[in-house]
Parts: sequence; structure tokens; C-alpha cells
Amino acid sequence: MPILEHPAYPPATLLCLESLVPCRESQVSMLLSIFGERQQLSFPSIFIYGHTSSGKTYVMKTLLNTLQLPHVFVNCVECFTSRLLLEEILIQLQNHSSETRRASPVPCDTFNDFVRLFKQALVSQNLQDQTVYVVLDRAEQLREMEANILPAFLRLQELTDRNVTVILLSEIVWEMFRPNTGCFEPFILYFPDYSIGHLQKILSQNHPPEYSADFYSAYINILLGVFYMVCRDLKELQHLAALNFSKYCEPVVRKEAKERDTRKLWKNIEPHLKKAMQTVYLREISSSQWERLQCEEGELGQIKGLSAHAHVELPYYSKFLLIAAYLASYNPVRTDKRFFLKHHGKIKKTNFMKKHEKTSNHLLGPKPFPLDRLLAILYSIVDNRVAPTANIFSQITSLVTLQLLSVVGNNDQLDGPRYKCTVSLDFIRAIARTVNFDIIKYLYDFL
Repeated sequence: MPILEHPAYPPATLLCLESLVPCRESQVSMLLSIFGERQQLSFPSIFIYGHTSSGKTYVMKTLLNTLQLPHVFVNCVECFTSRLLLEEILIQLQNHSSETRRASPVPCDTFNDFVRLFKQALVSQNLQDQTVYVVLDRAEQLREMEANILPAFLRLQELTDRNVTVILLSEIVWEMFRPNTGCFEPFILYFPDYSIGHLQKILSQNHPPEYSADFYSAYINILLGVFYMVCRDLKELQHLAALNFSKYCEPVVRKEAKERDTRKLWKNIEPHLKKAMQTVYLREISSSQWERLQCEEGELGQIKGLSAHAHVELPYYSKFLLIAAYLASYNPVRTDKRFFLKHHGKIKKTNFMKKHEKTSNHLLGPKPFPLDRLLAILYSIVDNRVAPTANIFSQITSLVTLQLLSVVGNNDQLDGPRYKCTVSLDFIRAIARTVNFDIIKYLYDFL
């Protein structure tokens, strides 16, 4: 029995709409009741909010396109000024009945100009007898524009004296929108997060035709069992499902297992799903790179493709500071001339290696170093000379706070603070790769 019913629209259209918006039938039914028939006066403004990937944008686009309702759909992130926003609405409205996109003939500097041009566009497109919907996605950006923009959009129906409904889509609640001076209150509609049952139903709809629906549904169940606690984003889960399905099918393709051998299939996919946990939300590598990594054996592929997450937000010179700290921790002091002094002459490793020195410095662990040695190495490895300003010293403090460096000894030492680098070789190699620095050439253990 169909869930969506409305006398103004054909049952076949509503049935198609219902199949396109699974698990959002109640919200669509509420919107249909608010919209009413095409010629009926609709609510002046509607505020729809919910977390990321809760279906707000998709449901609204699908609803308006399936029912063929006249509408304008604008992303407020792309139109980041009021002039760009107003002109984009007019351009889309003028191009409503034509396939070729043309620019707005008159620049729109103020909201008064927008109201006048908006009414002219409705007449030219013959839309004055039906409701026109203006959808503003990522509407929280309106708070960064002029103070009159948001209240004016909420009263656009009153200002234009036309049948127009403004729909605001946002990830934050209405209380964070409401101006201090007050404004017209919109109709508020909440889109809740998808439950695990909803995600199972939505993701299972995309099963490949060469496999049965039950087989793909079992795969989605395994995927959600691993990722649901750390990721509720539908788009991210769709990406992960498409990325790892070929690995799940390998035993079936090689005829080592049947579609119902869930245990064998789980054992094959488990290590790859655990590795995929490191890439959730980050997008450090592309889909093709991830597929190549899955084919590689050992941990080498992980080092090449999945860099350490903590370096992503480090400033440029903080990366060089960390590299210099690592070199100071793992290189003997007497080798600094060999690595960092120009015109040092030809010095062989055996010339300064003691007879009893047979253990790798990386096995012994990091050694403490003074601040002046750290700065001397930093000046040597960066291209441009860096003055020892407070900014550099504050970055050292930040690295200590992030536990990438540790302070050794007491702060009241007369010879200044001593530090020790606490990151691993894999971590520092990933850091060095982001600044095109070959750290292996500067490590004594790898000569």
C-alpha cells in the first residue's frame, strides 16, 4: 500500500517518488501537505535542519524535480556574497523554461532591486499562478551576510506579493539563526539521523545485478557492523561499500566459497576493513590508489599510502622543526658536520665510527638534544633562513603540547631546555614527504 498520497499529484508519480526517498516518507508527506496544490498559497518560509548526510538536500531536489514544481536551488557556500546569491536566484529563475543558461541582464545590488527583478521574472516565465520555491542550501552562510538578508528572505512572499516559498536547509538549529531584532518565524522541520536499519535498507538498494540481493545485503550488514560506531555518514558509507565490495567477492570469484559461506567471506574481508578504518573521512588517497594498496602485501603499502593523521594540520615550519628534532634525536652529535655543513670534505662513515658502536641508534631510542642544536639543524635544512623569532619558539611549544616532542630534565637548567623527539620513523617519513624532504639521506643509520 503506498505511503505517499495527495489528490493534486498522480498516484504513479507519488509511487515513483516514494521509491526514490526511502526512509524519508514521513518528511516528504509533511512537505506535500505544506505545499498543497500548485496554485494554492503555500507557507512563506520553511526551515529544514538535520545533521550531515541526513537526506535534506537529496530529498528536496528529488521532491521538486519529480513533481516538476518550479524552483530555484542555490548553494550559499558557492554564492558567498549577497549580490552573488541574489543574482544567481534571478539567473536560475530566468532560465527556468530554457535549456541555455544566460546571465542576469541587470546587476542586483540591493534587495529592493531583487524584489523588483524577481516579480518581473515571474511574469516573463508565466509563473505568477503557481507556487515558486526558492531553496537555499547551507543556509547558515546567510548569517555572514548583511543583517537584512535573512529577515527579507523569510518575508519574500510578503515583499513580492507573489506565491513564493523560501526553504532554508541547514545543519544547525533555528535558535542559532534567529536575529536579535526578531523576524518572521518559519515552519521548522527536522530530519533525524538514519538509524542502522535505515542505512541497511538504503545501502542494500545499490546491489550489483550480477549478485543476488541477499548476498549484497549480507555484505552491507558486515560493513555496518564494522563502521557504524565510528561513521554514520551515508555518503561515506556508500563510498566504503563500493570500494571494498570487490575484495568481499574474491573468494566467490575464485570459487573458494559460495555466496552463503558468510564465515569465509568475513575472514577474507576483515583485515581490509580494518585497514579502511584509517581512511574514514580523510580521503588521503583516491579509490584507485586504495585498490592498489589492497593488492600489496605487508605494511609497506600502508606507509606509502596512509600517512600519519596528526601531520595534516601542522604548519609548514612546524614540519621542518619536527624533522630537525628527529635528526637531532637519532644522529650522533659528531655527524652534524657530515650532514649539515657545506664543503665539509669527503668523510667516510668508518672514519668516525667507534669500534664498539655496532647498535643502530633507532634501536637505542631517541636521545635528548639542546635547543641550539635543534635550531642549527633547522637553519641548515630549510631553503630560506629562519630568524629565531617568538613564532618559532611557540611552534616548539605546540609540538611539545601535541606530544610530538618531550622536554627532558627541569626547566630551571642553566644551559637551556633539552628535548627528545617521540615520533616513529614511519611518521617522520610521512611528514618529510609532504615538504619534499628526503630524510633518509640525513639519517646516520641509513648511510
